Amino acid sequence: MPLILLSGYPSSGKTYRSKQVLEFFTRKISEADDPKIKRLKLHHIDDQGLGLSRDVYATARAEKDARATLSSAIKRELGRDAIVVADGMNYIKGFRYQLYCEAKAVQTPSCVVHVGTPADKCRELNDAALRDGTGGYEPEIFDNLVFRYEEPNGMTRWDSPLFTITYEDAEPPCEAIWEAMVGSEGKAKVVRPNAATVLKPASEQNYLYELDKTTSEIISVITTWQQDHPGEGGDEITVPAAEKKILLPLTAPSLPQLQRLRRQFTTLNRQHSLSKSRLRELFIDYLNDAFQS
Repeated sequence: MPLILLSGYPSSGKTYRSKQVLEFFTRKISEADDPKIKRLKLHHIDDQGLGLSRDVYATARAEKDARATLSSAIKRELGRDAIVVADGMNYIKGFRYQLYCEAKAVQTPSCVVHVGTPADKCRELNDAALRDGTGGYEPEIFDNLVFRYEEPNGMTRWDSPLFTITYEDAEPPCEAIWEAMVGSEGKAKVVRPNAATVLKPASEQNYLYELDKTTSEIISVITTWQQDHPGEGGDEITVPAAEKKILLPLTAPSLPQLQRLRRQFTTLNRQHSLSKSRLRELFIDYLNDAFQS
């Protein structure tokens, strides 16, 4: 059953909104006559419940470990009769993509609920929480998280369907979320896993070598093109032995950005058994999605 992913600035009200969604879903399940709906179990996963302090966002290593803890907890609960509400920062699009793949691998739908509270209002709420001792992030951590936040984009697969809640909204669009995730009378859409999300042991002995080599080649194609076309963007790049083309954004990506996307892709696909040609097409798709978001 579905994965509902909350995302928003620090102190934007994600936990408050997630509890509203949970209360609505609890009521829908209790009032249902369909046994398939009656047996659904709700799981609320957040930093606090996992024993993660807000201070983990102060250093890259601690934050990485925290994301791994959150991801593991979500994967444990995803199942046929479970609805998982992941209430966390979830501000990195690569992490949202990873969770999207986890949901698709078990053939369950997912969505993103963006708590769109403006940064200035979040800062006001955060300062108030710090003053009265009820929570909040230290100012330096708060500013850093706001600066690094990658807003969900409903045009990308992993952020779709996307539901946005403004600060003025009294309630989230719970009925629409229920319909998208559970469906009418419990007849939710069937999600078919594809080659990019079905986890299975790598059967080819040189699979990891091919994964590393193929992604490196494509990054090299991009950097070589950029060296020949300094300052240009928004063009198409032909990749040898690939049908699809790389669609560059108007602002050309830097080498560190390209290497970060390559690391994310290789991490997500280490356990997949794909042919070299399939790896090439998938990585081009992944880059194009990232460039367009």
